[in-house]
Amino acid sequence: MKKILQANQKPARNATHSVAGGEDRVLHQNTKDVPIGEIKTLKIRKIIKEMSQALKSQSDGVAIAAPQIGYKLSIFVVSGKIFHKDFVGGQQEFEKIQNEEMLKDLVFINPKISKLSREKEWLPEGCLSVRWLYGKTHRSKKALITAYDENSKKFQRGASGLLAQIFQHETDHLKGILFIDHAKDIKEELPVK
Repeated sequence: MKKILQANQKPARNATHSVAGGEDRVLHQNTKDVPIGEIKTLKIRKIIKEMSQALKSQSDGVAIAAPQIGYKLSIFVVSGKIFHKDFVGGQQEFEKIQNEEMLKDLVFINPKISKLSREKEWLPEGCLSVRWLYGKTHRSKKALITAYDENSKKFQRGASGLLAQIFQHETDHLKGILFIDHAKDIKEELPVK
């Protein structure tokens, strides 16, 4: 299984994102879109599978972007567990879905946020690539995203709450931006054993 890359854990305020080497370099670079004709290839399917496995290996993970496992590709995966009615913050989205079939992981290839609500709020945030730092980020309450799924089908999805926050966090990853680059009140919170 691919390991999740860890970023240099210092907040990069006013940083130029020019990292001199190191495995975390890919976390600070723009990704490349996947050519539409290559979405269904074995290579891309393998990358999506590796992303899902890495995500499932983290009990607190809700989403993962391709750069987090070393690929400079515009792909992110959202864990289906966030839609389960028992997941903290998932009830609202679950009520919209009402279909257990929809609890599978969602794949977003070449995602572009097409609309963000003007209304924003400060939200707690963390990242699988910036362990164990947490802070508050200023995120839009709603987001509309356009992307391709793993079968090359183009789709559009609106979201509010946690899913809207995930869309913004993951598309930031695809631009080489980590939440610590713009978060406030950053602190370390080690897991309770």
